[in-house]
Amino acid sequence: MDAPHTPDPSQGVFETLLAFEGEPVELGAHLDRLAASLATLFAATPPPGLAGQIAALAQGLRLGRVRVAVAPGAAEPRAALAVEQVDPGDFFPAWERGARLRSLPCEGGLGRHKWADRRPLEGGDAGTVPLLFDRGDEALEAGRANLFAVVGQALVTPAADGRILPGIARAGAIAAAQEAGIEVIEQPLRRADLLAAEEVFLTGSVRGVEPACSLDGVPLAAATPVSRRVGAGLRRRWLGATLATAAPAPAAEPPPGQLAR
Repeated sequence: MDAPHTPDPSQGVFETLLAFEGEPVELGAHLDRLAASLATLFAATPPPGLAGQIAALAQGLRLGRVRVAVAPGAAEPRAALAVEQVDPGDFFPAWERGARLRSLPCEGGLGRHKWADRRPLEGGDAGTVPLLFDRGDEALEAGRANLFAVVGQALVTPAADGRILPGIARAGAIAAAQEAGIEVIEQPLRRADLLAAEEVFLTGSVRGVEPACSLDGVPLAAATPVSRRVGAGLRRRWLGATLATAAPAPAAEPPPGQLAR
């Protein structure tokens, strides 16, 4: 496996927001993270009126995504916005639509910024999701999401120590787990831990809680009540109690034939 190259900072950073029933989800949190990256990387601020532009684009979407890319410019940062409908089956997807992970060495990780240059994540089999590994076979995050594993009755996730993106959905999932009385532990996860875990799942700002079905072709354990409880809590945080019940259903139980690792 070839290690990914370093992202090109000149392409800037980006955010992807969920839009549900015409409203952007977690808009403030995404704009805060974008502003922090721009200040750190380019000593710049987001273009004026960006929040209003995002809200206007979200108005036409029942279930979709808004992508906001901001790159440094000669005078001030320039923003490019795009919208796309989201397949309801990809929103808190069922087991059969879960992620097939492939290992990607990435010494030191890609860091806390969401780089617009996605070339470091390219390659591999179509339909697979890269899972970044640091030295010592330490799993960091997926190319589009943060990583969680159920170990015993606890939820384990790599620490946001500067090597991974501090995900908006990650923070929401941790809060939802704690509200449900689930212990959350931030500590290293290695390949052997993932293969032995009761469950592995991802969290992202569009898919929500997404099952991880395999790693490099090796099946991972099936969904447990832990991910379903975390998913239900995250949906409530994003959509509110009323809208959460009206939104597409959370991930279903996997077929019996997929229960074994």
